[in-house]
Amino acid sequence: MQVFPPLFPPLSLYVHIPWCVQKCPYCDFNSHAQKGGIPEQEYIAHLLADLRQDLARYQASIGERTLHSIFIGGGTPSLFSAQGIAHLLQGIEQQIPFAPNIEITLEANPGTAEASRFAGYVEAGVNRLSLGIQSFDDEKLQRLGRIHNSEEAKSAVQMAKDAGFKRINLDLMHGLPNQTLTEALDDLRQAIALEPSHLSWYQLTIEPNTMFAYRPPTLPDDDALWDIFEQGHQLLSQAGYGQYETSAYAKAGDQCRHNLNYWRFGDYLAIGCGAHGKLTFPNGDILRFSKTKHPKGYMRGEYLYEEKPISLNERPFEFFMNRFRLLEPVPKIEFENLTGLSCDVIAKQIDWAKSQKYIQENHRTWQITEQGKLFLNELLTEFLPE
Repeated sequence: MQVFPPLFPPLSLYVHIPWCVQKCPYCDFNSHAQKGGIPEQEYIAHLLADLRQDLARYQASIGERTLHSIFIGGGTPSLFSAQGIAHLLQGIEQQIPFAPNIEITLEANPGTAEASRFAGYVEAGVNRLSLGIQSFDDEKLQRLGRIHNSEEAKSAVQMAKDAGFKRINLDLMHGLPNQTLTEALDDLRQAIALEPSHLSWYQLTIEPNTMFAYRPPTLPDDDALWDIFEQGHQLLSQAGYGQYETSAYAKAGDQCRHNLNYWRFGDYLAIGCGAHGKLTFPNGDILRFSKTKHPKGYMRGEYLYEEKPISLNERPFEFFMNRFRLLEPVPKIEFENLTGLSCDVIAKQIDWAKSQKYIQENHRTWQITEQGKLFLNELLTEFLPE
Protein backbone atom coordinates (compact mmCIF):
# COMPACT_ATOMS: atom_id res chain seq x y z
CA MET A 1 0.00 0.00 0.00
CA GLN A 2 1.37 3.38 -1.01
CA VAL A 3 0.87 5.86 1.79
CA PHE A 4 2.44 9.00 0.33
CA PRO A 5 4.63 10.15 -2.57
CA PRO A 6 8.32 9.33 -1.90
CA LEU A 7 10.62 12.17 -0.93
CA PHE A 8 13.47 13.26 -3.21
CA PRO A 9 16.78 11.68 -2.17
CA PRO A 10 20.15 13.21 -3.19
CA LEU A 11 20.82 13.35 -6.95
CA SER A 12 24.01 11.96 -8.54
CA LEU A 13 25.24 11.54 -12.11
CA TYR A 14 26.99 8.50 -13.60
CA VAL A 15 29.01 9.02 -16.81
CA HIS A 16 30.14 5.94 -18.75
CA ILE A 17 33.20 5.98 -21.02
CA PRO A 18 33.31 2.56 -22.70
CA TRP A 19 36.83 2.25 -24.15
CA CYS A 20 39.80 0.30 -22.75
CA VAL A 21 43.26 -0.46 -24.12
CA GLN A 22 42.24 -4.13 -24.05
CA LYS A 23 39.42 -6.19 -22.54
CA CYS A 24 40.35 -8.01 -19.31
CA PRO A 25 39.33 -11.70 -19.18
CA TYR A 26 37.30 -11.29 -15.95
CA CYS A 27 35.46 -8.09 -16.98
CA ASP A 28 31.71 -8.12 -17.70
CA PHE A 29 31.32 -4.32 -17.76
CA ASN A 30 30.23 -2.58 -20.94
CA SER A 31 33.70 -1.93 -22.31
CA HIS A 32 35.31 -2.12 -25.74
CA ALA A 33 38.98 -2.48 -26.65
CA GLN A 34 40.11 0.64 -28.47
CA LYS A 35 40.93 0.03 -32.12
CA GLY A 36 42.70 3.04 -33.55
CA GLY A 37 41.89 6.40 -32.01
CA ILE A 38 39.10 7.16 -29.56
CA PRO A 39 36.51 9.72 -30.78
CA GLU A 40 36.91 11.78 -27.60
CA GLN A 41 35.44 15.11 -28.69
CA GLU A 42 32.56 13.52 -30.58
CA TYR A 43 31.67 11.25 -27.65
CA ILE A 44 31.74 14.14 -25.16
CA ALA A 45 29.37 16.08 -27.44
CA HIS A 46 27.01 13.09 -27.36
CA LEU A 47 27.28 12.81 -23.56
CA LEU A 48 26.23 16.44 -23.18
CA ALA A 49 23.39 16.01 -25.70
CA ASP A 50 22.26 12.87 -23.82
CA LEU A 51 22.16 14.87 -20.56
CA ARG A 52 20.25 17.69 -22.26
CA GLN A 53 17.58 15.21 -23.41
CA ASP A 54 17.31 13.66 -19.94
CA LEU A 55 16.94 17.02 -18.20
CA ALA A 56 14.08 17.89 -20.55
CA ARG A 57 12.44 14.43 -20.39
CA TYR A 58 12.67 14.13 -16.60
CA GLN A 59 12.14 17.79 -15.68
CA ALA A 60 9.38 16.83 -13.23
CA SER A 61 11.95 14.89 -11.20
CA ILE A 62 14.99 17.14 -11.65
CA GLY A 63 13.37 20.54 -11.01
CA GLU A 64 15.80 22.75 -9.09
CA ARG A 65 17.89 19.88 -7.70
CA THR A 66 21.69 20.10 -7.65
CA LEU A 67 24.22 17.34 -8.31
CA HIS A 68 25.52 15.75 -5.11
CA SER A 69 28.19 13.61 -6.89
CA ILE A 70 29.52 12.61 -10.31
CA PHE A 71 31.23 9.31 -11.06
CA ILE A 72 33.05 8.92 -14.39
CA GLY A 73 33.47 5.17 -14.91
CA GLY A 74 34.25 2.72 -17.66
CA GLY A 75 36.02 1.26 -19.47
CA THR A 76 39.03 3.43 -18.79
CA PRO A 77 38.00 7.09 -18.46
CA SER A 78 41.64 8.12 -18.01
CA LEU A 79 42.16 7.41 -21.71
CA PHE A 80 40.43 10.77 -22.16
CA SER A 81 42.61 13.89 -21.98
CA ALA A 82 42.44 16.31 -19.05
CA GLN A 83 41.13 18.94 -21.49
CA GLY A 84 38.35 16.55 -22.55
CA ILE A 85 37.33 15.85 -18.94
CA ALA A 86 37.39 19.62 -18.20
CA HIS A 87 35.14 20.27 -21.22
CA LEU A 88 32.78 17.50 -20.11
CA LEU A 89 32.48 18.80 -16.52
CA GLN A 90 32.02 22.40 -17.68
CA GLY A 91 29.28 21.25 -20.07
CA ILE A 92 27.51 19.33 -17.30
CA GLU A 93 27.63 22.28 -14.88
CA GLN A 94 26.19 24.60 -17.53
CA GLN A 95 23.12 22.35 -17.64
CA ILE A 96 22.63 21.41 -13.96
CA PRO A 97 24.15 23.15 -10.92
CA PHE A 98 26.73 21.43 -8.70
CA ALA A 99 26.25 21.22 -4.93
CA PRO A 100 28.98 23.27 -3.14
CA ASN A 101 30.76 20.15 -1.82
CA ILE A 102 30.23 17.94 -4.90
CA GLU A 103 32.31 14.75 -5.07
CA ILE A 104 33.67 14.08 -8.59
CA THR A 105 35.34 10.68 -9.07
CA LEU A 106 37.29 9.53 -12.12
CA GLU A 107 38.33 5.91 -12.66
CA ALA A 108 41.89 5.49 -13.94
CA ASN A 109 44.33 2.72 -14.79
CA PRO A 110 47.87 3.06 -13.47
CA GLY A 111 49.61 3.13 -16.84
CA THR A 112 52.33 5.79 -16.78
CA ALA A 113 50.97 7.70 -19.81
CA GLU A 114 47.66 8.20 -18.02
CA ALA A 115 49.22 9.04 -14.66
CA SER A 116 50.92 12.05 -16.28
CA ARG A 117 47.45 13.54 -16.79
CA PHE A 118 46.53 13.53 -13.10
CA ALA A 119 47.36 17.21 -12.45
CA GLY A 120 45.12 18.15 -15.38
CA TYR A 121 42.23 16.14 -13.94
CA VAL A 122 42.59 17.98 -10.61
CA GLU A 123 42.52 21.30 -12.46
CA ALA A 124 39.41 20.13 -14.35
CA GLY A 125 37.58 19.68 -11.02
CA VAL A 126 38.01 15.95 -10.33
CA ASN A 127 38.54 15.60 -6.56
CA ARG A 128 38.55 11.81 -6.11
CA LEU A 129 40.57 9.26 -8.10
CA SER A 130 39.81 5.53 -8.26
CA LEU A 131 42.80 3.46 -9.43
CA GLY A 132 42.28 -0.05 -10.83
CA ILE A 133 45.30 -1.75 -9.22
CA GLN A 134 43.80 -5.28 -8.72
CA SER A 135 47.11 -6.81 -7.52
CA PHE A 136 50.78 -6.01 -6.85
CA ASP A 137 51.92 -9.42 -8.12
CA ASP A 138 53.19 -9.09 -11.69
CA GLU A 139 52.38 -12.70 -12.56
CA LYS A 140 48.80 -12.26 -11.28
CA LEU A 141 48.44 -8.96 -13.18
CA GLN A 142 49.41 -10.71 -16.42
CA ARG A 143 46.91 -13.48 -15.70
CA LEU A 144 44.22 -10.81 -15.20
CA GLY A 145 45.09 -9.16 -18.53
CA ARG A 146 46.19 -5.91 -16.88
CA ILE A 147 48.50 -3.60 -18.86
CA HIS A 148 50.44 -2.23 -15.86
CA ASN A 149 52.94 -3.81 -13.48
CA SER A 150 53.41 -3.49 -9.74
CA GLU A 151 55.95 -0.66 -9.91
CA GLU A 152 53.75 1.36 -12.28
CA ALA A 153 50.85 0.91 -9.85
CA LYS A 154 52.85 2.27 -6.92
CA SER A 155 54.21 5.10 -9.06
CA ALA A 156 50.69 6.06 -10.16
CA VAL A 157 49.51 6.39 -6.54
CA GLN A 158 52.46 8.68 -5.74
CA MET A 159 51.86 10.73 -8.90
CA ALA A 160 48.20 11.12 -7.96
CA LYS A 161 49.20 12.43 -4.53
CA ASP A 162 51.79 14.76 -6.05
CA ALA A 163 49.12 16.06 -8.45
CA GLY A 164 46.98 17.10 -5.49
CA PHE A 165 44.52 14.23 -5.02
CA LYS A 166 43.60 13.96 -1.32
CA ARG A 167 40.98 11.24 -1.85
CA ILE A 168 42.26 8.13 -3.63
CA ASN A 169 40.58 4.74 -3.90
CA LEU A 170 42.49 1.59 -4.81
CA ASP A 171 40.57 -1.31 -6.40
CA LEU A 172 42.11 -4.56 -5.22
CA MET A 173 40.97 -8.15 -5.86
CA HIS A 174 41.42 -11.30 -3.81
CA GLY A 175 40.67 -14.93 -4.62
CA LEU A 176 42.79 -14.67 -7.78
CA PRO A 177 43.81 -17.72 -9.85
CA ASN A 178 45.97 -20.02 -7.67
CA GLN A 179 46.35 -17.25 -5.07
CA THR A 180 47.56 -18.30 -1.63
CA LEU A 181 46.63 -16.67 1.68
CA THR A 182 50.17 -15.26 1.95
CA GLU A 183 49.96 -13.70 -1.54
CA ALA A 184 46.52 -12.17 -0.90
CA LEU A 185 47.63 -10.61 2.41
CA ASP A 186 50.87 -9.37 0.82
CA ASP A 187 48.79 -7.54 -1.83
CA LEU A 188 46.74 -5.95 0.92
CA ARG A 189 49.80 -4.89 2.96
CA GLN A 190 51.30 -3.20 -0.10
CA ALA A 191 48.02 -1.36 -0.73
CA ILE A 192 47.79 -0.22 2.90
CA ALA A 193 51.42 1.00 2.80
CA LEU A 194 50.43 3.45 0.03
CA GLU A 195 47.94 5.06 2.47
CA PRO A 196 44.92 5.53 0.18
CA SER A 197 41.85 7.10 1.76
CA HIS A 198 39.64 4.25 0.48
CA LEU A 199 40.06 0.60 -0.52
CA SER A 200 37.61 -1.43 -2.60
CA TRP A 201 38.68 -5.00 -1.73
CA TYR A 202 36.57 -7.53 -3.52
CA GLN A 203 36.62 -11.18 -4.47
CA LEU A 204 37.16 -12.20 -8.09
CA THR A 205 34.05 -13.91 -9.42
CA ILE A 206 33.63 -15.63 -12.78
CA GLU A 207 30.94 -13.74 -14.69
CA PRO A 208 29.01 -15.09 -17.71
CA ASN A 209 30.20 -14.08 -21.21
CA THR A 210 33.75 -13.30 -20.10
CA MET A 211 36.94 -15.03 -21.27
CA PHE A 212 37.32 -16.54 -17.79
CA ALA A 213 33.82 -18.04 -18.15
CA TYR A 214 34.88 -19.84 -21.33
CA ARG A 215 38.23 -20.94 -19.89
CA PRO A 216 37.82 -20.95 -16.10
CA PRO A 217 41.02 -20.57 -14.07
CA THR A 218 41.62 -22.46 -10.82
CA LEU A 219 40.43 -20.26 -7.96
CA PRO A 220 40.95 -20.75 -4.19
CA ASP A 221 38.33 -22.94 -2.50
CA ASP A 222 35.73 -21.63 -0.04
CA ASP A 223 37.84 -22.36 3.06
CA ALA A 224 40.82 -20.50 1.60
CA LEU A 225 38.58 -17.58 0.57
CA TRP A 226 37.18 -17.36 4.09
CA ASP A 227 40.70 -17.28 5.59
CA ILE A 228 41.70 -14.54 3.14
CA PHE A 229 38.66 -12.44 4.00
CA GLU A 230 38.90 -12.95 7.77
CA GLN A 231 42.62 -12.15 8.04
CA GLY A 232 42.42 -9.38 5.40
CA HIS A 233 39.54 -7.73 7.25
CA GLN A 234 41.63 -7.79 10.43
CA LEU A 235 44.59 -6.18 8.62
CA LEU A 236 42.42 -3.40 7.24
CA SER A 237 40.74 -2.73 10.60
CA GLN A 238 44.11 -2.52 12.37
CA ALA A 239 45.29 -0.03 9.72
CA GLY A 240 42.35 2.29 10.45
CA TYR A 241 40.06 1.34 7.57
CA GLY A 242 36.41 0.88 8.54
CA GLN A 243 34.28 -1.54 6.54
CA TYR A 244 31.06 0.24 5.58
CA GLU A 245 29.90 -1.96 2.68
CA THR A 246 30.46 -5.59 1.70
CA SER A 247 33.62 -4.79 -0.30
CA ALA A 248 34.40 -1.18 0.71
CA TYR A 249 36.74 0.14 3.42
CA ALA A 250 37.54 3.78 4.16
CA LYS A 251 39.37 6.06 6.55
CA ALA A 252 36.99 8.06 8.77
CA GLY A 253 34.90 10.44 6.63
CA ASP A 254 36.25 9.11 3.32
CA GLN A 255 33.42 6.79 2.28
CA CYS A 256 32.50 7.15 -1.40
CA ARG A 257 29.50 9.51 -1.31
CA HIS A 258 28.44 8.53 -4.84
CA ASN A 259 28.25 4.82 -4.02
CA LEU A 260 26.54 5.53 -0.70
CA ASN A 261 23.82 7.30 -2.69
CA TYR A 262 23.32 4.16 -4.82
CA TRP A 263 23.17 1.89 -1.79
CA ARG A 264 20.78 4.19 0.08
CA PHE A 265 18.24 4.11 -2.79
CA GLY A 266 19.20 7.59 -3.95
CA ASP A 267 18.49 9.09 -7.38
CA TYR A 268 21.00 9.22 -10.21
CA LEU A 269 21.07 10.44 -13.76
CA ALA A 270 23.08 8.33 -16.19
CA ILE A 271 24.70 9.25 -19.50
CA GLY A 272 26.91 7.25 -21.84
CA CYS A 273 26.88 3.78 -23.39
CA GLY A 274 24.91 1.30 -21.28
CA ALA A 275 24.58 3.64 -18.27
CA HIS A 276 21.72 2.95 -15.81
CA GLY A 277 19.77 5.62 -13.91
CA LYS A 278 16.96 5.93 -11.34
CA LEU A 279 14.69 8.89 -10.60
CA THR A 280 11.87 9.72 -8.18
CA PHE A 281 8.90 11.87 -9.29
CA PRO A 282 6.49 14.12 -7.34
CA ASN A 283 3.48 11.97 -8.35
CA GLY A 284 4.97 8.96 -6.54
CA ASP A 285 6.50 7.22 -9.56
CA ILE A 286 10.02 5.80 -9.37
CA LEU A 287 11.66 5.09 -12.72
CA ARG A 288 14.71 3.09 -13.81
CA PHE A 289 16.18 3.73 -17.25
CA SER A 290 19.18 2.65 -19.30
CA LYS A 291 21.10 3.88 -22.33
CA THR A 292 22.11 2.20 -25.61
CA LYS A 293 25.08 -0.09 -24.94
CA HIS A 294 27.10 -0.02 -28.15
CA PRO A 295 29.04 3.13 -29.10
CA LYS A 296 27.88 2.89 -32.74
CA GLY A 297 24.19 3.19 -31.85
CA TYR A 298 24.82 5.67 -29.05
CA MET A 299 26.84 7.94 -31.35
CA ARG A 300 24.01 7.99 -33.86
CA GLY A 301 22.11 9.89 -31.17
CA GLU A 302 20.06 6.85 -30.08
CA TYR A 303 20.60 7.46 -26.36
CA LEU A 304 17.63 6.07 -24.44
CA TYR A 305 17.35 2.28 -24.54
CA GLU A 306 14.72 1.41 -21.93
CA GLU A 307 12.52 2.90 -19.23
CA LYS A 308 10.87 0.82 -16.52
CA PRO A 309 8.80 2.03 -13.58
CA ILE A 310 9.45 0.37 -10.21
CA SER A 311 6.04 -0.94 -9.17
CA LEU A 312 4.84 -0.72 -5.56
CA ASN A 313 5.35 -4.44 -4.94
CA GLU A 314 8.91 -4.31 -6.37
CA ARG A 315 10.02 -1.45 -4.14
CA PRO A 316 10.85 -3.40 -0.92
CA PHE A 317 13.29 -5.66 -2.80
CA GLU A 318 14.71 -2.73 -4.78
CA PHE A 319 15.26 -0.79 -1.54
CA PHE A 320 16.85 -3.61 0.49
CA MET A 321 18.85 -5.10 -2.42
CA ASN A 322 21.44 -2.35 -1.98
CA ARG A 323 20.63 -1.09 1.53
CA PHE A 324 21.54 -4.39 3.20
CA ARG A 325 24.98 -4.29 1.50
CA LEU A 326 25.76 -1.40 3.84
CA LEU A 327 26.68 -2.29 7.40
CA GLU A 328 24.99 0.76 8.96
CA PRO A 329 21.52 0.50 10.52
CA VAL A 330 18.60 1.16 8.16
CA PRO A 331 16.26 3.88 9.50
CA LYS A 332 12.62 2.81 9.07
CA ILE A 333 11.70 6.38 8.17
CA GLU A 334 14.06 6.12 5.16
CA PHE A 335 12.19 3.08 3.88
CA GLU A 336 8.91 5.00 4.09
CA ASN A 337 10.31 8.27 2.73
CA LEU A 338 12.12 6.73 -0.26
CA THR A 339 9.64 4.02 -1.30
CA GLY A 340 6.38 5.80 -0.38
CA LEU A 341 5.30 2.61 1.43
CA SER A 342 4.32 1.96 5.02
CA CYS A 343 6.56 -0.35 7.06
CA ASP A 344 3.43 -2.45 7.62
CA VAL A 345 3.70 -3.87 4.07
CA ILE A 346 6.91 -5.72 4.98
CA ALA A 347 6.00 -6.75 8.54
CA LYS A 348 5.78 -10.44 7.61
CA GLN A 349 9.19 -10.47 5.89
CA ILE A 350 10.80 -8.56 8.77
CA ASP A 351 9.40 -11.03 11.32
CA TRP A 352 10.78 -13.94 9.26
CA ALA A 353 14.21 -12.27 8.96
CA LYS A 354 14.30 -11.72 12.74
CA SER A 355 13.34 -15.36 13.35
CA GLN A 356 16.32 -16.41 11.18
CA LYS A 357 18.56 -13.97 13.13
CA TYR A 358 19.35 -12.18 9.84
CA ILE A 359 18.36 -8.76 11.18
CA GLN A 360 17.83 -7.04 14.51
CA GLU A 361 15.08 -4.45 15.01
CA ASN A 362 14.39 -1.59 17.37
CA HIS A 363 11.69 1.08 17.19
CA ARG A 364 13.74 3.22 14.75
CA THR A 365 15.99 0.92 12.69
CA TRP A 366 16.73 -2.48 11.19
CA GLN A 367 20.31 -3.78 11.44
CA ILE A 368 21.70 -6.66 9.37
CA THR A 369 23.55 -9.22 11.54
CA GLU A 370 26.71 -11.25 10.85
CA GLN A 371 24.37 -14.16 10.07
CA GLY A 372 22.40 -11.94 7.69
CA LYS A 373 25.58 -10.95 5.84
CA LEU A 374 26.48 -14.61 5.34
CA PHE A 375 23.00 -15.40 3.97
CA LEU A 376 22.37 -12.08 2.21
CA ASN A 377 20.86 -13.61 -0.94
CA GLU A 378 18.39 -15.67 1.07
CA LEU A 379 17.45 -12.57 3.10
CA LEU A 380 16.91 -10.46 -0.04
CA THR A 381 14.87 -13.17 -1.78
CA GLU A 382 12.25 -12.85 0.96
CA PHE A 383 11.48 -9.30 -0.28
CA LEU A 384 10.93 -10.30 -3.91
CA PRO A 385 7.36 -9.76 -5.19
CA GLU A 386 5.24 -12.92 -4.95
